Amino acid sequence: MTGKLLVAHPSILGDQSFGRSVVVMAEHNEEGSLGFVVNQHTHYNLSDLLPELGIDAPVFQGGPVDEDRLFYIHTKEDIKDAKPLGNGLFWGGDLEDIKLALLSNKLPLHKIKFLLGYAGWDKGQYTEEVETNAWILIKNNYTIFENEEELWGTILRDLGGELALYAYAPNYPGLN
Repeated sequence: MTGKLLVAHPSILGDQSFGRSVVVMAEHNEEGSLGFVVNQHTHYNLSDLLPELGIDAPVFQGGPVDEDRLFYIHTKEDIKDAKPLGNGLFWGGDLEDIKLALLSNKLPLHKIKFLLGYAGWDKGQYTEEVETNAWILIKNNYTIFENEEELWGTILRDLGGELALYAYAPNYPGLN
């Protein structure tokens, strides 16, 4: 499960928290699951939240849980305490290591994503949601660092069939 993508099924298009979401799964065990929504922007910039870092970067909505905590997904494997996600991705790690890597250009800003909050599922909840087709589980063959607004639609088009039709649907089809 770790590193795979959960793609919101079109049936939850109007869901405030997860409609049109793409989630990178970070942990899955008997007690529950944790992931990060990677394609939903916030109105925050990193310099708004941590001005002492002196780094100007967009901040994404990682999920509806612990929205006052900052997380990050990146490509720098030698960050202390970072956890591997596969596909060259890591999450978390020592903030000082991250800051030094960013300031020395060893970790380019386009290879890190800052996230407020996370998506969490209690024991059995994730399985139930997948079984009821709220989510589509796929291998992560996508970059999460560019074209975030188009990621959900791109994946649906790649999956093809009926799902591809929804890639072009408005956010709230009932309002048409």
